[in-house]
Amino acid sequence: MPVLTITRDAGVATIRIDRPPANAVDPAMITEFGQVLPPLVDDPDVRCLVITGTGRFFVAGADIAVMRDLSEANQAKMRGWIDVQRMLERAPKPVIAAMNGHALGGGAELSLACDLRILSASASFGFPEIALGLFPGAGGSQRLPRLVGPHVAKRLMIEGNRLTAQRALELGLVDRVVDAADFQAVVAEEARRLAGKATAAIGLLKRVVDEGHGLPIEEALLREEKGVLELTRTADAAEGLQAFLDKRPPRFTGR
Repeated sequence: MPVLTITRDAGVATIRIDRPPANAVDPAMITEFGQVLPPLVDDPDVRCLVITGTGRFFVAGADIAVMRDLSEANQAKMRGWIDVQRMLERAPKPVIAAMNGHALGGGAELSLACDLRILSASASFGFPEIALGLFPGAGGSQRLPRLVGPHVAKRLMIEGNRLTAQRALELGLVDRVVDAADFQAVVAEEARRLAGKATAAIGLLKRVVDEGHGLPIEEALLREEKGVLELTRTADAAEGLQAFLDKRPPRFTGR
């Protein structure tokens, strides 16, 4: 039975996860993400992607009933969660993690692959895997240090605490904390705002940063140069510059 629903509104595509009781990740959900994401990522009319959940959870993490099978074959199936995150990370458009509820383990890892992380004020955020004798092995051990530095990342993963929304904001794990009553409206406003930007430039910017991160500066600048040349061939670049000269708001199309 499908657990993902997709809605579209004015250039914004929202993927809603609905797998009660906690939106836990299993191989079927991973497969479904692998089916629905590519056409949305490739569709130029989709200018912004929103990933959200239902009920009290964004994503609680991996389904423990599945994870208790420690066979290499089963772990390989669950490892597909990495591919889902890379699709979001590489999407040539902004991606919002709209964390309507608790974001734990694999849910927190999913959010780290997104460009904007919005967390409900009543929700918690964290990497509790250590309590199960595990560590965040679906991207968390690598993305978290890149976000907050190795020392803080290791401490967060070793302690495995569930953080309040405010503490997650203080640590830079999320970008905004929003009261539950205002959550949907704020997410919709942010999605419309990002969808109205030069998404062709955003997509290239994401790729250039991703490719250049960790490279020696000369190599990174060559990646940047390649991206700039590609950018000059986009309609968005021409429109942005002309709109500035015309003293009018730009009308970006993402192309």
